[in-house]
Order: sequence, then C-alpha cells, then structure tokens
Amino acid sequence: MERQTYFAKPGEVERQWHVIDADGQVLGRMATRIATMLMGKHKPQYTPHTDTGDFVVVVNAAKVHLTGRKLDQKFRKTYSGYPGGQKQVSYRKLMERNPAEVVELAVKRMLPKNALGDKQLKKLKVYAGAEHPHAAQQPQELTL
Repeated sequence: MERQTYFAKPGEVERQWHVIDADGQVLGRMATRIATMLMGKHKPQYTPHTDTGDFVVVVNAAKVHLTGRKLDQKFRKTYSGYPGGQKQVSYRKLMERNPAEVVELAVKRMLPKNALGDKQLKKLKVYAGAEHPHAAQQPQELTL
C-alpha cells in the first residue's frame, strides 16, 4: 500500500489567536517564536507552500529589550535609490518613535521573502501598550 504525503489545503487550516506580552522579552528570541507561529511550523500539518500559521497579537512592544549595546550600535537603514538617499536611524530613536515597528521588522526578516511571507506577516498585530482590540477573537495567552 502506497502512502501519500499530506499537504494542508488553505480552506482546511484552523487558525487560533495568541497573545504575547513583550514586557521584558529579548527581541530576537521573541521574534523567532512569533515567526514560527505565523508560519505554522508548530503544527503537525505544517506545509511549506501553504499558510498554515496562527494569528499573533503582541502587546507591550515598547518594553521589549535588546541585549548588549544594540540600542546605540544597531541601525535601521533605508535607501531611496538616489545619490545621498541613504538614511540611518538608531534603534534607540526607533524605539522612542515607533516601538511596534521594531518588533514587526524583526519578525518580517525571519519570514519567507515572497508573497507567502507577506500574507503571513498580515496575521501579526503589534501594539506598543497593554491594550488590544482583538478580545472578540478570544486569544490565548502565550508565555515564551
């Protein structure tokens, strides 16, 4: 008898909602766990070419930690494509301006660099404070 490899279809994936409290968490370690949840690698029916992941809500993004001296030595670099169009912003200023963006960037860079990764990133909801508007989805508290 021949065994068939199971591939999850987009319609038969059950998605759950998880809440992660970023207060006191190290950014990189937390981001790897979030990326795993968004891709669905924690589920037995994980399929690489199908979005099998769950929704993740991150609260208290303003209280996330970067180890060492990364706040001053790590930079977010953007380039417009024009001469002299490169900008650098230190992570200290980025954390003051928009702490949710720091978490989103860390997770985005750990997801696949294609249309599937873009779709998975849309299931990430990041909030700087402790409040979030997703109580109706009954998210489960997830401890890292």
